[in-house]
Amino acid sequence: MATSRWQNVDGAFAGAPDEAAFWTGRTFDDFLFRPQKSDSQTRRNISVSSLLTADVGLDLPIVSSNMDSVTGAHMARAMAMHGGIGVVHRGMSIERQASEVGVVKRSQSAVIVRPLCLPAGTTIRQARRFARQNGITGILIETASGSNLLAGLLSNRDTPVHGADEDRPVDDFMTPLSRLVTGAPDISTDEAERVMFEHRIERLPLVDGANRIRGLITRRDINLKREQPGASKDSAGHLRCAAAVGARGDYLERAAALLEAGADLLFIDIAHGHSVVMEQAVAGLRGKFGSVPLVCGNVATGAGARFLRDIGADAVKVGVGPGRGCRTRLETAAGVPQLQAIREAYLAVGGSVPIMADGGVRTDKDIFLALICGASTVMLGSALSGTDEAPGRVIEDPATHLKKKIYRGMTSPEAVLETLYDSSSEELDAALETPPEGQEIQVPYRGSVSGILERIRGHLQSSVSYGGEITLAALREKVLPDPSAFLVPLSAAARSESYER
Repeated sequence: MATSRWQNVDGAFAGAPDEAAFWTGRTFDDFLFRPQKSDSQTRRNISVSSLLTADVGLDLPIVSSNMDSVTGAHMARAMAMHGGIGVVHRGMSIERQASEVGVVKRSQSAVIVRPLCLPAGTTIRQARRFARQNGITGILIETASGSNLLAGLLSNRDTPVHGADEDRPVDDFMTPLSRLVTGAPDISTDEAERVMFEHRIERLPLVDGANRIRGLITRRDINLKREQPGASKDSAGHLRCAAAVGARGDYLERAAALLEAGADLLFIDIAHGHSVVMEQAVAGLRGKFGSVPLVCGNVATGAGARFLRDIGADAVKVGVGPGRGCRTRLETAAGVPQLQAIREAYLAVGGSVPIMADGGVRTDKDIFLALICGASTVMLGSALSGTDEAPGRVIEDPATHLKKKIYRGMTSPEAVLETLYDSSSEELDAALETPPEGQEIQVPYRGSVSGILERIRGHLQSSVSYGGEITLAALREKVLPDPSAFLVPLSAAARSESYER
């Protein structure tokens, strides 16, 4: 009876009672993958690339969550450098969120087409603040605001230490144009690198014959480009960056600012994506911005996945309540076990729209299981939140002296208060009257996210090898029609043997 009721409600497994029985109530720790013969000579060459949307692929199918304790500019930049993508959270002003996106879009390219500039006469104090806000260490100085005529370059080594010089103009400390080494707008990367080495400089401004600023090349960006060939980049060579918007209030204004800053995708992220609120938000964004890529969620059923596809989502985000920072299941009983939800969503939409699995990942093998059961990408939150690149400060437990960072769900009281930065007292009171479905916890400090992403890539490559293929795409093509042929359901004893260490 349970199976028939499920089929009547969602229809995800209609006509396949055996499949419904296999997946009902299942999540990651309920299975092992049956090893297959491998023809791979080395796992390091195995490709784990996958699609985020039909038009955007990722070399590493990992997305950092749009939570205020997970993804700002630093995390988004690191994610893109390693072949994934970050979603800058919206728990801040429109201007600041757009600025965070801008930092990522400017941070690595063979040529920074629109480098940040300040006018001559700007004080050292203002320049220092500007550099800090935009995450840069060198500033091009133009002759006057908006003139686009190069006057000089102010680098970290030119900037005096804090003190009496704070209110002096940058003109007194910058390297003036007369002493700058510059390049032509069409200079090649190899030639730019040769010039910078010859003159022992870190930055090469690009100017035309009238000294108009046409771009900037940095040695750091050239090195990063060489070291990270799989980085996620747009057609102009800039790192990809996504950003979150809501479904009410200022979401259209926020979307406009984010797209102007260069955001490659927008995430409409609400707790219950299978709703008229989501439908209205998608219609509003489509009406104003046309075909901008939209990732929509969250849902946990086949019916929810079909709904998002049919209203125009370019990717469907699946997961209601499985995350460490979420208490939705505890407080409302709403949700579907995550691996069941992923499979159900995949069967409902097939290959017509990519699925992003969001939540419930405890170990790297969970990522692999999500990808071979229906997800094209996996969003991570708590797994990345204790890193240097995640927003927030490292704190030390006075009793144990262990270092930790804060991780919190976006419906936790703390995150709600942070998000409603400029709301009226009435709006704030109304939001806080709603019982929270998120919580704030402490997670271990983990150092740089680079180590975590490299570990995930390595484990995914090993998993694909155990699957007998040399690409994740080939393995998914083999397994997705019937994962039950490759998965071993675990008894309590088998689960203990497998996962308890």
